[in-house]
Amino acid sequence: MPEHNLPLVRMEHIVKTFHPRTVSETELFRDFFFSIVEGEFISVVGSNGSGKTTLLNLICGSLSLDGGSIFLRGKDITKMPEYRRAAHIGRVFQDPSKGTCPSLTILENLSLADNKGKSFGLSRGVEKKRLDFYKSQLELLQLGLEDKIHLPVGVLSGGQRQALALLISTMTPIDLLVLDEHTAALDPKSSENIMYLTDKLVREKKLTSIMVTHNLRYAVEYGNRVVMMHSGTAVIDAAGEDKKKYTVDDLLKVFNEISIECGN
Repeated sequence: MPEHNLPLVRMEHIVKTFHPRTVSETELFRDFFFSIVEGEFISVVGSNGSGKTTLLNLICGSLSLDGGSIFLRGKDITKMPEYRRAAHIGRVFQDPSKGTCPSLTILENLSLADNKGKSFGLSRGVEKKRLDFYKSQLELLQLGLEDKIHLPVGVLSGGQRQALALLISTMTPIDLLVLDEHTAALDPKSSENIMYLTDKLVREKKLTSIMVTHNLRYAVEYGNRVVMMHSGTAVIDAAGEDKKKYTVDDLLKVFNEISIECGN
């Protein structure tokens, strides 16, 4: 099989149990398999406790496995710590403050992201060519932030900070962009803008991405694969032309059927 057809991410025989050996013990994943093909933009939906956020945490390394293996580009990263995976995986969280440093300027935040993993001091200043590069990146957001590059990030709105966090997470070359309900804390207008920017950056930078969202319309409208999680299993997993057939009503019908089965 040609290398480009191999999954970018492979999760095999995944086991994850919460609160083991207590009355609250819950086995979420049991012999679970999941893969992400290069170039995919996956939308993951599901109720609370379905496994969607745990899936992201396992990929990023912020949760450890109880069994199974995770591979990135064929390399076993099961025991690789989160900070080392961060060199390959960009992540945008629900809380806009998690992806930026409010006391630093926009320029300083971008400089830190640009020099991730390198020896770097803010006091050295920024070369003119890098400043021009940062401004060109900010222009992609179409929010006028390129003219506010010396402002502290803390004075920006939630939507502006989330857009900046999105840009920062993709500043250096990454294998995978992880979007962890990244519009959930924003007002409706900001959410729409962030989704537009997400799609724009994913396309222009040719990123592979996995997005957890509670918004079924976003899951239908964006990306080329949709997955619905329930009790640690994928009850829907449709890509390409099959994904295009799904409507919000289709997802809602399955979601409601699951809820009824669970007594909700």
